Amino acid sequence: MSASEAATGTSATGAVPGTSSPRAFPEFIALAAIWGASFLFMKVGAAQFGPLPTAALRVGIATLFLLPLVLLRGQGALLLLHWRALFGIGLINSGIPFVLFSFALLWIPTSLTAIINATVPMFGALVAWIWFGERLTRAQSLGLLLGFIGVALLAFGRSGLSGPAGGTSGILAVLACALACVSYGIAANASKHWLHSVPALVSAAGSQIGATIALTVPALVLWPATPPDLKAWGALVAVGVLCTGIAYILFFRLIARAGATRALTVTYMIPLFAVAYGVALLGEQVTWWMVGCGVVIVLGTALATGRLRLRGLG
Repeated sequence: MSASEAATGTSATGAVPGTSSPRAFPEFIALAAIWGASFLFMKVGAAQFGPLPTAALRVGIATLFLLPLVLLRGQGALLLLHWRALFGIGLINSGIPFVLFSFALLWIPTSLTAIINATVPMFGALVAWIWFGERLTRAQSLGLLLGFIGVALLAFGRSGLSGPAGGTSGILAVLACALACVSYGIAANASKHWLHSVPALVSAAGSQIGATIALTVPALVLWPATPPDLKAWGALVAVGVLCTGIAYILFFRLIARAGATRALTVTYMIPLFAVAYGVALLGEQVTWWMVGCGVVIVLGTALATGRLRLRGLG
């Protein structure tokens, strides 16, 4: 697949979004289910640890899980060879967005954060257009506009939030989620550009090591005065090992097989799992306003990435 195909999510094969072959489809669904649970675990952890320590522990635990696997496979030299790219991508693909999402989850439900997370492919397409100089069709431009409108409606409209979450803090939380999605879009394209020849396990481990190095000192400075309980620790172990370590192996495999934009379409499925987990385990409520905004976001993202085409708009 060429760089332009990776950026726009198109190919001559017309494969299922997010996959390059039927064999990749189970990994695609598994990744959506795993990442859907990450919002639940981060919300539980952030409530006691705070946003930055939560993010730091997530990437740190993932590092402890992934690094021995890399060394056992004799791939440690690749970490040193590509350390600059791995550090940078780790910061923008894990460090920054994990902090932003952990902050947002202090104020808004997991279902809302997951809905906004569905804009990741849209931002991935936008970054690819800016980075690779790909021309946007009128349909893609309309998609970008619709996606931004959907996020704005969630932030400033009747999102169904009440109390502090319905005020300035709620708006900032929504904007933090949007900024995290921009960071993901940049990182996915950077991974395809600089790490396309690096094994998925090395990319996953190296990016988590980079994020851990960047977040360790700030996390220690902001460490909670009250010791968190076992429930919070358990949530962060789960999000570190399952939702970060294992998930990023799957994610980098999908990028290598299908390209950045196709891999990012996994975010279409994440809200379905996140909403189900939030309703079943946290007792969260999903409003019709949130559903409507989610439909606008997904529609805009589908147009922006070329998954949906409108006759006459190109």
